[in-house]
Amino acid sequence: MDKTTTRSTLSEAVFKNVGLSRNESATLVDSVFGEILKSLINGDDVKISSFGTFVVRQKKERIGRNPKTGQEVPITARSVVTFRASNVLKSKVNTRNKMNSEAVIK
Repeated sequence: MDKTTTRSTLSEAVFKNVGLSRNESATLVDSVFGEILKSLINGDDVKISSFGTFVVRQKKERIGRNPKTGQEVPITARSVVTFRASNVLKSKVNTRNKMNSEAVIK
């Protein structure tokens, strides 16, 4: 279960399931990610129905601590992207995990 989904595996899935050429599939996947990126750069949330929502959050400047030395250091203000899974996605993942754990028990 150490498999990672990459752009190329997504492109390959589009190629196999949609019937576009490999180049067109790669372009389509890159285009989708490009649109998501543009929205996030503009500070907009990205909601993908039945999957989840990417949200841009603003973090204020704060004081952190170096764990090795204990020295306080300032952490600058920044934007971060968070992901909230939809209930549909959570349900499907939990159902899959439940099926896998039941198979191990048997």
